[in-house]
Amino acid sequence: MKVEKQQPIGVFDSGIGGLTVAHAIKKLLPNESMIYFGDTAHLPYGEKSEAAIQAYSIRIADVLVKKGCKVIVIACNSASSAAYALLKEYVRKDIHIINVIDPMVSLVLDKFPGAQVGLIGTKRTVQSGVYHRKIEEANKGTTVHSLAAPLLVPMIEEGFFNNQISHEIIAQYLADPSLQNIAALILGCTHYPLIKREISDYYKGQLPILDSSEVVAQALQRHLLQEGLLNDTGADPYYHFLVSDYTESFEASARLFFHETVHLDRHALWE
Repeated sequence: MKVEKQQPIGVFDSGIGGLTVAHAIKKLLPNESMIYFGDTAHLPYGEKSEAAIQAYSIRIADVLVKKGCKVIVIACNSASSAAYALLKEYVRKDIHIINVIDPMVSLVLDKFPGAQVGLIGTKRTVQSGVYHRKIEEANKGTTVHSLAAPLLVPMIEEGFFNNQISHEIIAQYLADPSLQNIAALILGCTHYPLIKREISDYYKGQLPILDSSEVVAQALQRHLLQEGLLNDTGADPYYHFLVSDYTESFEASARLFFHETVHLDRHALWE
């Protein structure tokens, strides 16, 4: 299947977290069209089994392939760890797939060799050990100290951030002994950039907070340049947002974060 420059970028996540990636892509690559799929019927992925996440991811990838996406970005750490290899096999060589883990691993190895690095993420991401394995296998002396923070995603999805409730929950997690004496903190979930400022404030701005959304957008840009797929056709870009379960509160949250009017279309994965 021949891929054309004007085809859209496909991005998916369990909810609004992947909008942090979508927004970073829009900012870095303003000429690219985008189709975003939020699997709101099954969020959060961090509490689901690997088999369930793989089933959801295959269904979503099928939707994005049929809508003509030239690249698929897995804008979710849980899906990246559970389903990336399977999705690569599913789409074969027709469509390139980018996950949120590998670009971050490359950044950490480049910027923090020999250091102790912290990571907060969902139970699924932390239990998978994917960051530990990829970073420590590189033998650059970098070690990862991970902490599951399961309350953060539902807190963010419900709009509880930048307030006293979120301050206290975030502080409770970051005070954990496993995160002491670290040189940087990886935000191991694409929801977490929405509370990046609060996390940085906890450290009084003195600790690098590593945000995967910007790193993934840069990895996508490199791929499009390398393959000659940057949309330089002059066609106006469009943005299409799909959700597996529609709610007004989700649409309002998406609009608030994406900084423009966002219309969500319902597309159930199973009817």
